Amino acid sequence: MDALASLLYEVRSEGALFSRNLLTPPWSVRFADRTPLTLVTMLRGSGWIVPGDDAAPVELGPGDVAIVVGREPFTLSDTADDDLRTPPLYVVGPDHCTSADGEEISEAVVLGLRTCGNDRGGSAVMLTGSYQVGGRVSERLLSALPRVLVVRSGGTPGPILELTAVEVSRDDPGQQAVLDRLLDLLLLSTLREWFTSPEADPPGWYRALGDPVAGPALRLIHDRPARPWTVTTLAEEAGVSRATFARRFGDLVGQPPMAYLTGWRLALAADLLARTDATVESIARQVGYKSAFGLSVAFHRVYGTRPSQHRATAAARPAA
Repeated sequence: MDALASLLYEVRSEGALFSRNLLTPPWSVRFADRTPLTLVTMLRGSGWIVPGDDAAPVELGPGDVAIVVGREPFTLSDTADDDLRTPPLYVVGPDHCTSADGEEISEAVVLGLRTCGNDRGGSAVMLTGSYQVGGRVSERLLSALPRVLVVRSGGTPGPILELTAVEVSRDDPGQQAVLDRLLDLLLLSTLREWFTSPEADPPGWYRALGDPVAGPALRLIHDRPARPWTVTTLAEEAGVSRATFARRFGDLVGQPPMAYLTGWRLALAADLLARTDATVESIARQVGYKSAFGLSVAFHRVYGTRPSQHRATAAARPAA
């Protein structure tokens, strides 16, 4: 498994919140649900993502897929012009939708199952999916992404989008599981395509995947974090000298091999602590530390907390 696959594997939807929006201009919709990733696409018509923070609006055409990164609110609108933009038809919040002034939305706005808007026959059909992402491994992926990324379609929604549009309007048994997996597929295929696009600015570890020296080492680190890797053993696997390997890896990835290995091990440990009941000793050995003490020392040095404290905090977070 390569570095990108390792990170994408940890990003999974549970309880995906899809929304279909049927709209006739003028329109705008505000997103303030504080989710770390939101997938946006225009099934018909076009629109603009207004990220906020003085960032330039980003246009979406039919079939284009965008991912908005970060918990800060943003707006989707029929226009990029501030002076022409109308107040939000509704605001998507953490628990439900409200009007722009915080009141319950009008029944006229609710057009069906997972469907809102101002016109059933609207010229614009927008589909959004909110993605809950947690964990240290996922943070490594999010930190590599811009605020808004777009994969252009050439004007035609792809088959995954067409299938998703159909499923969003259904309420059959097991529907939530189907929607979760469709959102996973949309997100992962969009990210994979964006990472290979000319306009992307991928992180060092992604660029290094194709390198004959650093690439094999990255795959080994991600596949077998428990192995007692050293610069020497990784260099041997890459078939070059220790000095050549260390220099090449550092130049491409942006940090020394052992620093990258430590970061990956501790990210895995943090997520295992939060998501499983395995003992600290067991997790330590899974990620490459000889003992719970060794993991605890490294964990505290990097994250400023002990593994047991991290687990307690993660367990308390849903209740909060």
